[in-house]
Amino acid sequence: QVQLVESGGGLVQAGGSLRLSCAASGRTFSSYTMGWFRQAPGKEREFVAAISWSGGTTYYTDSVKGRFTISRDNAKNMVYLQMIKLEPEDTAVYYCAARGLVTLTRNPEGYNYWGQGTQVIVSS
Repeated sequence: QVQLVESGGGLVQAGGSLRLSCAASGRTFSSYTMGWFRQAPGKEREFVAAISWSGGTTYYTDSVKGRFTISRDNAKNMVYLQMIKLEPEDTAVYYCAARGLVTLTRNPEGYNYWGQGTQVIVSS
């Protein structure tokens, strides 16, 4: 069982930066693949990024490549999403998710645990 709590969202101007954090509980956190998703009003939940259990492999959706960086600190049971050059299109609720398999996937159905989300609003 893994419990996830996101933080770090807020209001930022276009071109600005934010760092989202996800605190995980559970002794086996380091064995989980972790992902970030987002959901804008009226839209389906969208994959943003994923990271392997070791942090050695990452995977991004095309629209955030070069702007977002996913990372993890297994010693602290934390996952991060550093976001730079934010655009109004990045406005959404951002969710942290955990997957009990080693392969990375962009399919939200492949993740077993979810946080409650943190709101990011990017103003133009």
